[in-house]
Amino acid sequence: MPGTESAHAPGSPALPGAGRTAVVTGASSGIGAAAATRLAADGFDVVVGARRQDRLAALAESIGARALPLDITDQASVDAFAAALDRVDVLVNNAGGSFDMAPVAEADLDSWARTYDVNVLGTVRLTKALLPALRASGAGDVLFVGSTAGLISYEGGASYTAAKHGVHTLAETLRLELNGEPVRVIEIAPGMVRTDEFSRNRLGSAEAAEAIYRGVREPLVAEDIADCIGWAVTRPHHVNIDLMVVRPLAQAAQHKVHREQ
Repeated sequence: MPGTESAHAPGSPALPGAGRTAVVTGASSGIGAAAATRLAADGFDVVVGARRQDRLAALAESIGARALPLDITDQASVDAFAAALDRVDVLVNNAGGSFDMAPVAEADLDSWARTYDVNVLGTVRLTKALLPALRASGAGDVLFVGSTAGLISYEGGASYTAAKHGVHTLAETLRLELNGEPVRVIEIAPGMVRTDEFSRNRLGSAEAAEAIYRGVREPLVAEDIADCIGWAVTRPHHVNIDLMVVRPLAQAAQHKVHREQ
């Protein structure tokens, strides 16, 4: 594709994604944008989907991708997105988010419903819609960007941890159901990742978001997770990365983070 990092000299070895189409959701910022950039550099034909069309169009132009509007919480939007695709080899289910830190005793059920719809139901909608194309590819990949919050719970995070536990279970169940078919199911579970929007959306202010990372030397960034995604989907297709847990060195566990003074 002209203008992308995927171009290579005639006669040089083909890039690992050459001839394959990768779809990335939630690609207007953060991990989604970084994953789309990495996959384009690996030679994939990349299709990016998100609600914020201005950001999406700018990203697509910069990496040589195709931008399509997508709201995974809207079935009509998902149907239109799927109908616009001729081929899908890789689906990166990245769209998601967290919107509160309230304890269960003070739960905002509207926030819970929004969190579950974005992280779980939306992921199911799109995966269901694109599974026929992934099967038809003969070597498909469904990759879920989960979270260590989907593996262990913590105070104040119930709406998000419940949703990400749902994503983890979705990945495990789909892998069982597709056993014997030419579709891999991969889950990447990041720990502490510093992105522009995630913590701010969750906590409501830039100051509160900044406090999450205060004193932490080198938290993960979006490009670190994109590197994991790119590596996982370019393994030989008989190799399935069921679950990759990725944390910064400073985070030994969900509750154990080294902070420098």
